[in-house]
Parts: sequence; C-alpha cells; structure tokens
Amino acid sequence: MLKRLLRILLIGWSVTSQAQEFNCKVTVRHDKINNVDNAVFTGMEKSLNEFINNRKWSPDDFAATEKIDCNILLNVTGNNVGGNPDAYSATLNIQATRPVYNASYTTNIINFIDKDIVFQYSLAIPLYFDDNQVVGTVPLASNLSAVVAFYAYIVLALDYDSFSPNGGTNFLKKAQNVVNNAPEGKGISGWKAMESNKNRYWLADQLLSPRFSEVRNFWYMMHREGLDSMTQKPADARGKILTNLRKLYNVNRENPNSILLQFFFNAKTDEMQHFLAQAPKQERAQYITLLTAMDVPNAAKYNAYR
Repeated sequence: MLKRLLRILLIGWSVTSQAQEFNCKVTVRHDKINNVDNAVFTGMEKSLNEFINNRKWSPDDFAATEKIDCNILLNVTGNNVGGNPDAYSATLNIQATRPVYNASYTTNIINFIDKDIVFQYSLAIPLYFDDNQVVGTVPLASNLSAVVAFYAYIVLALDYDSFSPNGGTNFLKKAQNVVNNAPEGKGISGWKAMESNKNRYWLADQLLSPRFSEVRNFWYMMHREGLDSMTQKPADARGKILTNLRKLYNVNRENPNSILLQFFFNAKTDEMQHFLAQAPKQERAQYITLLTAMDVPNAAKYNAYR
C-alpha cells in the first residue's frame, strides 16, 4: 500500500480503472532462423505480450498510469535444439524503468541480458505458468514462461524496493520459488547453483541474502532519498548517493565478482557517470576509486571524469 501511495505521488492521481502491473512491449527477433514459418514467431510474440501484460502478478491494483514500463527482447538464436523441431535457444534482454519524482525522466531498475534460455514453443499450446507447479507437464515447454515469470517478479521486487525499504521481499520470495521449482531437462540451464556463479539462482539468492542487504538499502536510498529529491535539492541528493558508495564497495570487497553488483551497475552505470560529472572535480577521485573497483568493465568511463 505504501508503495502504491508513493507511486501516485510520483505520477499523479489517476481515476482510470484498475489494471495489471506491466506495460511491457515484448519483441521476438528471429533473424538467424530459417525454415520456420514466420507465423510461429508472430504467435510467440503475441503470446508473450499477453502473458506478461494480462496476468495478475501482485495483490495490488495498479491504475493504467501506474503500470511499470518495460521492454523485453527475445532473440531466438537457434532451432531444432536436441532434434526437437519445436525447441529453440535464445537470449532475453529485459529493461524496465521507474518514474522520478518531480522530473520528466525515468530511471532504469533493470537492464539485463540472460543468455541461458532454451524452450519449446508451438502455436497449438498456449503459454502457461502456475506458482504452485512451475515445472508444468512438459519442462521444456514450461521453461520460457518460468524465465519470464522469474524476471517479472524481480522487476516488481526492485520497483517496490525503490519505494520502501525491503518492500519487494515477497516478490523476491516468489522469484526464488520459481528457481527452486524450475523445469529440469536436457539443455535447460540457469536455475542451478552448480551451473554458474552468475545465473538466475544466484541473482535471487543474493537479493535475499543478509550478506547483500546493504545493496537493497542503497537501492532504496538512491531512489527515494536521492533521485526523488534531485529536482529540489540536487547537490544534497547527489552527495548522499556518492558518499554511500562506500557501503556498496564493502559488499563488493567481501563478495567479489557477485552477479548482484554486476546486475546493479548494468542498470545504473550511466547515472553514476552523470553524478560524477556534476560533482566538484576535487571530490571525484574518491568516488572514481570506488566505482572502478566495483564496475570494472566501465572503469574507463569513470576515469574520464578525473
């Protein structure tokens, strides 16, 4: 309820009818696939759009103007996987945003590519997902809906966390439930701890782990006490975000190469660069040292502000 009231303040009161949580555009790209009827991919795209936009994902009622804007790109990279003519491999890129109080811009809450997707799809079988039976009757056919459901819960968790401290915990538990009961079978990956140290298992685990609690605390502070105050008190808001980077740095030092910090910076690197650019030049070095240690792939971008 608190999150909903805060969102109303950010985007203005709406008298529109109640609706589901997402305003999501799903695009299916299949440039590399030959000898498959285009109608299959048209149907896949339509089914995915209906699946995420028409399903009720939370107990809260969202007005149309409160929906979370997101984009999903499913890039189908292979077909006939394992000799199954209806089986495909793909990557999934998901990006979602949140409004910023008293501003005309939005901020990313997720910008992530999942490269470990294989699934079965047929026009004759609709997408299906049940929290109580994630695996479904045909695991390979259930895997696509399980992956999308997992990220829907992650986005909701991050959105709710940005409005109230740990406000998204229930959604993280739902995401972890998907992981714990995910489809299993030949070629299916991304759900098991032993498969990789940077997959869906570890993303859900670290978001709920006390070892990473400061990341979620920082997430709330950055949005509610930082970005949402940027228009009224830009120097104070920016300073609060930058001075609290030490807390993220400590998490990274104790948990090097975690997926969660990588996940965070995938969404927030551009904003961190903006904060650096606006900070007094004599103060930047300390923050650049922290950022380059945590976000190594983008170190050159931060160093440009020295």
